[in-house]
Amino acid sequence: MDRDKINIIYGNEAKKMIFDVLSKINIEDYIDKNALIAIKPNLVVAKPSTSGATTSPELVEGTVQYLKSKGFDNIIIMEGSWVGDRTSRAFEVCGYTQIARKYNVPLIDLQKDSYTTCYVDGMEINVCEQVLKVDYLINMPVLKGHCQTKITCALKNLKGCIPNSEKRRFHSMGLHKPIAYLNKAVKSHLIIVDGLMGDLDFEEGGNPVQMDRIIVGFDPVLIDSYVADLMGYDAEEITHIKIAKEIGVGNCLASSNQIYELNEDFNTRKIPRSRAVERLSKYVEERDACSACYGSLIHALARLDEQGLLRKLKGKICIGQGFKRVEGKGIGVGACTRYFEQNVPGCPPTAKDIIELLKKDI
Repeated sequence: MDRDKINIIYGNEAKKMIFDVLSKINIEDYIDKNALIAIKPNLVVAKPSTSGATTSPELVEGTVQYLKSKGFDNIIIMEGSWVGDRTSRAFEVCGYTQIARKYNVPLIDLQKDSYTTCYVDGMEINVCEQVLKVDYLINMPVLKGHCQTKITCALKNLKGCIPNSEKRRFHSMGLHKPIAYLNKAVKSHLIIVDGLMGDLDFEEGGNPVQMDRIIVGFDPVLIDSYVADLMGYDAEEITHIKIAKEIGVGNCLASSNQIYELNEDFNTRKIPRSRAVERLSKYVEERDACSACYGSLIHALARLDEQGLLRKLKGKICIGQGFKRVEGKGIGVGACTRYFEQNVPGCPPTAKDIIELLKKDI
Protein backbone atom coordinates (compact mmCIF):
# COMPACT_ATOMS: atom_id res chain seq x y z
CA MET A 1 0.00 0.00 0.00
CA ASP A 2 1.45 3.35 -1.05
CA ARG A 3 -0.07 5.91 1.31
CA ASP A 4 1.66 8.77 -0.53
CA LYS A 5 -0.08 8.14 -3.85
CA ILE A 6 -3.42 9.23 -5.32
CA ASN A 7 -5.11 7.13 -8.00
CA ILE A 8 -7.47 8.77 -10.50
CA ILE A 9 -9.69 7.29 -13.18
CA TYR A 10 -11.88 9.24 -15.60
CA GLY A 11 -15.23 8.29 -17.11
CA ASN A 12 -18.88 7.89 -16.17
CA GLU A 13 -19.24 4.12 -15.77
CA ALA A 14 -18.90 4.07 -12.00
CA LYS A 15 -19.00 0.30 -11.46
CA LYS A 16 -16.36 -0.49 -14.07
CA MET A 17 -14.18 2.40 -12.97
CA ILE A 18 -14.09 1.37 -9.31
CA PHE A 19 -13.38 -2.25 -10.27
CA ASP A 20 -10.42 -1.08 -12.36
CA VAL A 21 -9.00 1.11 -9.57
CA LEU A 22 -9.44 -1.41 -6.76
CA SER A 23 -7.93 -4.15 -8.94
CA LYS A 24 -4.94 -1.91 -9.60
CA ILE A 25 -4.19 -1.23 -5.94
CA ASN A 26 -5.22 -4.73 -4.74
CA ILE A 27 -6.95 -3.58 -1.56
CA GLU A 28 -7.86 -7.18 -0.72
CA ASP A 29 -4.21 -7.75 0.21
CA TYR A 30 -4.55 -5.27 3.08
CA ILE A 31 -7.85 -6.42 4.61
CA ASP A 32 -8.26 -9.37 6.95
CA LYS A 33 -10.81 -11.83 5.56
CA ASN A 34 -12.78 -11.71 8.81
CA ALA A 35 -12.72 -7.92 9.08
CA LEU A 36 -15.89 -5.90 9.57
CA ILE A 37 -15.79 -3.56 6.59
CA ALA A 38 -17.86 -0.38 6.70
CA ILE A 39 -18.65 1.84 3.74
CA LYS A 40 -19.34 5.43 4.79
CA PRO A 41 -20.90 7.39 1.89
CA ASN A 42 -22.06 11.00 1.99
CA LEU A 43 -25.84 11.01 2.33
CA VAL A 44 -26.07 14.38 4.01
CA VAL A 45 -29.59 14.88 2.60
CA ALA A 46 -32.21 12.76 0.88
CA LYS A 47 -31.34 13.83 -2.67
CA PRO A 48 -30.17 11.75 -5.64
CA SER A 49 -26.48 11.86 -6.58
CA THR A 50 -27.30 13.82 -9.75
CA SER A 51 -27.98 16.81 -7.47
CA GLY A 52 -24.30 16.90 -6.57
CA ALA A 53 -25.08 16.26 -2.90
CA THR A 54 -24.73 12.52 -2.33
CA THR A 55 -22.48 9.58 -3.15
CA SER A 56 -23.39 7.70 -6.31
CA PRO A 57 -25.20 4.42 -5.53
CA GLU A 58 -23.53 2.87 -8.59
CA LEU A 59 -20.13 3.66 -7.10
CA VAL A 60 -21.08 2.09 -3.77
CA GLU A 61 -22.60 -0.92 -5.50
CA GLY A 62 -19.43 -1.41 -7.53
CA THR A 63 -17.37 -1.31 -4.35
CA VAL A 64 -19.61 -3.88 -2.68
CA GLN A 65 -19.43 -6.11 -5.77
CA TYR A 66 -15.64 -5.94 -5.78
CA LEU A 67 -15.37 -6.82 -2.08
CA LYS A 68 -17.83 -9.70 -2.48
CA SER A 69 -15.88 -11.02 -5.47
CA LYS A 70 -12.77 -11.19 -3.26
CA GLY A 71 -14.53 -13.17 -0.55
CA PHE A 72 -15.44 -10.40 1.88
CA ASP A 73 -18.94 -10.92 3.30
CA ASN A 74 -18.89 -8.92 6.53
CA ILE A 75 -19.83 -5.57 4.99
CA ILE A 76 -22.08 -2.78 6.26
CA ILE A 77 -23.08 0.64 4.93
CA MET A 78 -23.33 3.26 7.65
CA GLU A 79 -24.28 6.92 7.66
CA GLY A 80 -25.81 9.65 9.76
CA SER A 81 -27.45 12.40 7.70
CA TRP A 82 -27.30 16.00 8.83
CA VAL A 83 -29.53 17.44 11.52
CA GLY A 84 -32.96 18.07 10.00
CA ASP A 85 -33.00 15.09 7.63
CA ARG A 86 -33.52 11.40 8.33
CA THR A 87 -30.88 8.86 7.34
CA SER A 88 -33.53 6.24 6.66
CA ARG A 89 -35.15 8.52 4.09
CA ALA A 90 -31.78 9.25 2.50
CA PHE A 91 -31.06 5.50 2.21
CA GLU A 92 -34.33 5.09 0.30
CA VAL A 93 -34.19 8.18 -1.91
CA CYS A 94 -30.52 7.72 -2.79
CA GLY A 95 -30.90 4.08 -3.87
CA TYR A 96 -29.15 2.39 -0.97
CA THR A 97 -32.10 0.37 0.27
CA GLN A 98 -32.09 -1.50 -3.03
CA ILE A 99 -28.33 -2.17 -2.76
CA ALA A 100 -28.77 -3.51 0.78
CA ARG A 101 -31.46 -5.96 -0.34
CA LYS A 102 -29.59 -7.08 -3.45
CA TYR A 103 -26.31 -7.86 -1.69
CA ASN A 104 -27.53 -8.58 1.83
CA VAL A 105 -25.56 -5.66 3.23
CA PRO A 106 -27.01 -4.10 6.41
CA LEU A 107 -27.72 -0.37 6.47
CA ILE A 108 -26.72 1.23 9.78
CA ASP A 109 -28.46 4.47 10.70
CA LEU A 110 -25.95 6.26 12.91
CA GLN A 111 -28.56 8.83 13.93
CA LYS A 112 -30.11 6.02 15.98
CA ASP A 113 -26.83 4.70 17.42
CA SER A 114 -25.48 5.28 20.91
CA TYR A 115 -22.11 6.93 21.30
CA THR A 116 -18.82 6.76 23.18
CA THR A 117 -16.64 9.68 24.21
CA CYS A 118 -13.15 9.59 22.71
CA TYR A 119 -10.27 11.76 23.90
CA VAL A 120 -7.96 13.19 21.23
CA ASP A 121 -5.07 15.41 22.34
CA GLY A 122 -7.20 16.92 25.10
CA MET A 123 -10.39 17.25 23.04
CA GLU A 124 -13.50 15.21 23.86
CA ILE A 125 -15.38 13.89 20.82
CA ASN A 126 -18.52 11.77 20.93
CA VAL A 127 -18.36 9.05 18.27
CA CYS A 128 -21.11 6.59 17.32
CA GLU A 129 -20.39 3.18 18.82
CA GLN A 130 -20.88 1.25 15.59
CA VAL A 131 -18.07 3.27 14.00
CA LEU A 132 -15.63 2.21 16.71
CA LYS A 133 -16.44 -1.48 16.09
CA VAL A 134 -15.34 -1.33 12.46
CA ASP A 135 -12.08 -3.00 11.40
CA TYR A 136 -11.74 -1.38 7.97
CA LEU A 137 -13.41 1.92 7.07
CA ILE A 138 -14.00 2.89 3.45
CA ASN A 139 -14.68 6.62 3.38
CA MET A 140 -16.69 7.58 0.25
CA PRO A 141 -17.23 11.35 0.15
CA VAL A 142 -18.43 13.56 -2.70
CA LEU A 143 -16.21 16.26 -4.17
CA LYS A 144 -18.16 19.37 -3.12
CA GLY A 145 -17.93 22.99 -2.15
CA HIS A 146 -19.12 24.13 1.27
CA CYS A 147 -20.35 27.54 2.40
CA GLN A 148 -18.45 27.39 5.71
CA THR A 149 -15.38 25.23 5.12
CA LYS A 150 -14.89 25.99 1.39
CA ILE A 151 -14.61 22.29 0.52
CA THR A 152 -16.03 19.11 1.97
CA CYS A 153 -14.40 15.80 1.14
CA ALA A 154 -12.65 12.98 3.00
CA LEU A 155 -11.94 14.72 6.31
CA LYS A 156 -15.34 16.34 6.71
CA ASN A 157 -17.25 13.25 5.57
CA LEU A 158 -16.54 11.59 8.93
CA LYS A 159 -18.86 14.13 10.54
CA GLY A 160 -21.61 11.63 9.69
CA CYS A 161 -20.02 9.29 12.26
CA ILE A 162 -21.04 11.42 15.24
CA PRO A 163 -24.47 11.87 16.90
CA ASN A 164 -26.68 14.84 16.00
CA SER A 165 -25.93 16.56 19.32
CA GLU A 166 -22.22 16.42 18.52
CA LYS A 167 -22.80 17.79 15.01
CA ARG A 168 -24.41 20.84 16.57
CA ARG A 169 -21.46 21.22 18.94
CA PHE A 170 -18.99 20.95 16.03
CA HIS A 171 -20.69 23.92 14.41
CA SER A 172 -20.49 25.92 17.62
CA MET A 173 -16.74 25.19 17.68
CA GLY A 174 -16.25 26.46 14.13
CA LEU A 175 -16.11 23.03 12.42
CA HIS A 176 -12.46 23.05 11.35
CA LYS A 177 -10.68 21.95 14.55
CA PRO A 178 -13.18 19.27 15.60
CA ILE A 179 -13.27 17.85 12.05
CA ALA A 180 -9.48 17.50 12.07
CA TYR A 181 -9.44 15.92 15.53
CA LEU A 182 -12.29 13.54 14.63
CA ASN A 183 -10.06 12.11 11.91
CA LYS A 184 -7.51 11.20 14.56
CA ALA A 185 -10.18 9.40 16.59
CA VAL A 186 -11.60 7.59 13.54
CA LYS A 187 -9.20 6.32 10.88
CA SER A 188 -10.18 6.11 7.21
CA HIS A 189 -8.39 3.07 5.79
CA LEU A 190 -9.41 3.70 2.19
CA ILE A 191 -10.85 6.83 0.59
CA ILE A 192 -12.93 6.68 -2.61
CA VAL A 193 -13.97 10.17 -3.70
CA ASP A 194 -17.05 10.45 -5.88
CA GLY A 195 -15.94 13.12 -8.33
CA LEU A 196 -18.53 12.10 -10.89
CA MET A 197 -21.02 14.80 -9.95
CA GLY A 198 -20.19 17.29 -7.20
CA ASP A 199 -21.79 20.53 -6.14
CA LEU A 200 -20.17 23.84 -6.99
CA ASP A 201 -20.81 25.64 -3.70
CA PHE A 202 -23.08 23.86 -1.24
CA GLU A 203 -23.07 20.63 0.74
CA GLU A 204 -26.76 20.05 0.06
CA GLY A 205 -26.45 20.11 -3.74
CA GLY A 206 -28.35 22.10 -6.32
CA ASN A 207 -25.48 23.39 -8.45
CA PRO A 208 -24.01 20.13 -9.78
CA VAL A 209 -20.79 20.16 -11.79
CA GLN A 210 -20.03 17.10 -13.91
CA MET A 211 -16.37 16.12 -13.43
CA ASP A 212 -16.43 12.41 -14.35
CA ARG A 213 -13.65 11.10 -12.13
CA ILE A 214 -13.04 8.87 -9.14
CA ILE A 215 -10.15 9.67 -6.78
CA VAL A 216 -8.77 6.87 -4.60
CA GLY A 217 -6.14 6.91 -1.87
CA PHE A 218 -5.34 6.09 1.74
CA ASP A 219 -4.51 9.46 3.32
CA PRO A 220 -7.45 11.85 3.86
CA VAL A 221 -5.16 14.88 4.17
CA LEU A 222 -3.43 14.03 0.90
CA ILE A 223 -6.77 13.49 -0.81
CA ASP A 224 -8.30 16.73 0.49
CA SER A 225 -5.24 18.81 -0.39
CA TYR A 226 -5.48 17.51 -3.97
CA VAL A 227 -9.23 18.19 -4.08
CA ALA A 228 -8.58 21.73 -2.82
CA ASP A 229 -6.34 22.25 -5.87
CA LEU A 230 -9.04 20.87 -8.15
CA MET A 231 -11.52 23.37 -6.76
CA GLY A 232 -9.18 26.34 -6.95
CA TYR A 233 -7.89 26.63 -3.39
CA ASP A 234 -4.53 26.26 -1.67
CA ALA A 235 -4.63 23.53 0.97
CA GLU A 236 -3.40 26.17 3.43
CA GLU A 237 -6.67 28.05 2.89
CA ILE A 238 -8.68 25.10 4.20
CA THR A 239 -8.19 25.26 7.96
CA HIS A 240 -9.24 21.70 8.78
CA ILE A 241 -6.72 20.32 6.26
CA LYS A 242 -3.96 22.42 7.85
CA ILE A 243 -4.87 21.31 11.39
CA ALA A 244 -5.20 17.64 10.39
CA LYS A 245 -1.69 17.75 8.95
CA GLU A 246 -0.32 19.43 12.08
CA ILE A 247 -1.75 16.78 14.44
CA GLY A 248 -0.45 13.89 12.34
CA VAL A 249 -3.55 12.67 10.49
CA GLY A 250 -1.70 12.76 7.16
CA ASN A 251 0.36 14.80 4.71
CA CYS A 252 -0.52 17.29 1.98
CA LEU A 253 0.25 16.75 -1.68
CA ALA A 254 3.88 17.69 -2.30
CA SER A 255 4.50 16.65 -5.90
CA SER A 256 2.64 15.80 -9.10
CA ASN A 257 4.58 12.51 -9.02
CA GLN A 258 2.20 11.42 -6.27
CA ILE A 259 -0.72 11.46 -8.73
CA TYR A 260 -1.28 8.32 -10.79
CA GLU A 261 -3.86 8.56 -13.59
CA LEU A 262 -5.14 5.20 -14.80
CA ASN A 263 -6.49 6.63 -18.05
CA GLU A 264 -6.87 9.90 -19.91
CA ASP A 265 -9.77 12.29 -19.61
CA PHE A 266 -12.22 11.74 -22.43
CA ASN A 267 -15.45 13.16 -23.73
CA THR A 268 -18.49 11.74 -21.94
CA ARG A 269 -22.19 12.48 -21.92
CA LYS A 270 -23.19 15.90 -20.63
CA ILE A 271 -26.01 16.52 -18.18
CA PRO A 272 -28.20 19.61 -18.14
CA ARG A 273 -26.40 22.42 -16.35
CA SER A 274 -27.70 24.25 -13.30
CA ARG A 275 -28.37 27.99 -13.39
CA ALA A 276 -25.15 28.74 -11.55
CA VAL A 277 -23.09 26.73 -14.03
CA GLU A 278 -24.91 28.28 -16.98
CA ARG A 279 -24.12 31.76 -15.66
CA LEU A 280 -20.42 30.94 -15.38
CA SER A 281 -20.37 29.25 -18.79
CA LYS A 282 -21.10 32.61 -20.44
CA TYR A 283 -17.38 33.31 -20.08
CA VAL A 284 -16.47 30.15 -21.99
CA GLU A 285 -16.25 29.16 -25.64
CA GLU A 286 -16.55 25.41 -25.55
CA ARG A 287 -16.10 22.94 -28.40
CA ASP A 288 -16.50 19.29 -27.44
CA ALA A 289 -14.87 19.75 -24.04
CA CYS A 290 -14.36 16.74 -21.79
CA SER A 291 -16.38 17.07 -18.61
CA ALA A 292 -13.43 16.70 -16.23
CA CYS A 293 -11.58 19.56 -17.91
CA TYR A 294 -14.73 21.68 -18.18
CA GLY A 295 -15.54 21.05 -14.52
CA SER A 296 -12.14 22.38 -13.45
CA LEU A 297 -12.72 25.54 -15.48
CA ILE A 298 -16.15 26.09 -13.92
CA HIS A 299 -14.69 25.75 -10.42
CA ALA A 300 -11.98 28.27 -11.35
CA LEU A 301 -14.55 30.76 -12.62
CA ALA A 302 -16.56 30.33 -9.43
CA ARG A 303 -13.51 31.20 -7.33
CA LEU A 304 -12.87 34.31 -9.45
CA ASP A 305 -16.51 35.28 -9.06
CA GLU A 306 -16.20 35.03 -5.27
CA GLN A 307 -13.23 37.40 -5.44
CA GLY A 308 -15.07 39.91 -7.65
CA LEU A 309 -12.67 39.33 -10.54
CA LEU A 310 -14.80 37.40 -13.01
CA ARG A 311 -16.28 40.49 -14.67
CA LYS A 312 -12.73 41.71 -15.41
CA LEU A 313 -11.99 38.89 -17.83
CA LYS A 314 -11.09 40.39 -21.22
CA GLY A 315 -12.50 37.68 -23.45
CA LYS A 316 -13.97 34.21 -23.54
CA ILE A 317 -11.86 31.26 -22.44
CA CYS A 318 -11.55 28.49 -25.02
CA ILE A 319 -11.73 24.82 -24.10
CA GLY A 320 -12.34 21.52 -25.84
CA GLN A 321 -11.23 19.01 -28.43
CA GLY A 322 -12.59 21.23 -31.18
CA PHE A 323 -9.59 23.51 -30.65
CA LYS A 324 -6.94 20.84 -31.30
CA ARG A 325 -4.18 22.16 -33.58
CA VAL A 326 -5.84 25.61 -33.60
CA GLU A 327 -3.44 28.54 -33.17
CA GLY A 328 -5.88 30.67 -31.23
CA LYS A 329 -5.59 34.07 -29.66
CA GLY A 330 -6.39 34.63 -26.02
CA ILE A 331 -6.53 31.92 -23.37
CA GLY A 332 -7.07 28.21 -23.85
CA VAL A 333 -7.57 25.65 -21.09
CA GLY A 334 -6.33 22.08 -21.31
CA ALA A 335 -4.02 20.11 -23.58
CA CYS A 336 -6.33 20.52 -26.58
CA THR A 337 -5.65 24.28 -26.68
CA ARG A 338 -1.85 24.03 -26.41
CA TYR A 339 -1.36 26.22 -29.49
CA PHE A 340 -3.16 29.22 -28.03
CA GLU A 341 -1.26 32.39 -27.14
CA GLN A 342 -1.81 31.55 -23.48
CA ASN A 343 -2.55 28.03 -22.31
CA VAL A 344 -3.19 26.20 -19.06
CA PRO A 345 -1.66 22.75 -19.67
CA GLY A 346 -3.07 19.52 -18.31
CA CYS A 347 -5.53 16.82 -19.23
CA PRO A 348 -7.31 17.96 -17.16
CA PRO A 349 -5.70 20.94 -15.39
CA THR A 350 -6.70 21.91 -11.86
CA ALA A 351 -8.84 24.93 -11.08
CA LYS A 352 -5.90 26.34 -9.13
CA ASP A 353 -3.67 26.31 -12.24
CA ILE A 354 -6.42 27.92 -14.30
CA ILE A 355 -6.91 30.68 -11.74
CA GLU A 356 -3.21 31.51 -11.69
CA LEU A 357 -3.16 32.17 -15.45
CA LEU A 358 -6.49 34.00 -15.56
CA LYS A 359 -5.40 36.38 -12.81
CA LYS A 360 -2.35 37.37 -14.87
CA ASP A 361 -4.67 38.40 -17.70
CA ILE A 362 -7.00 40.50 -15.56
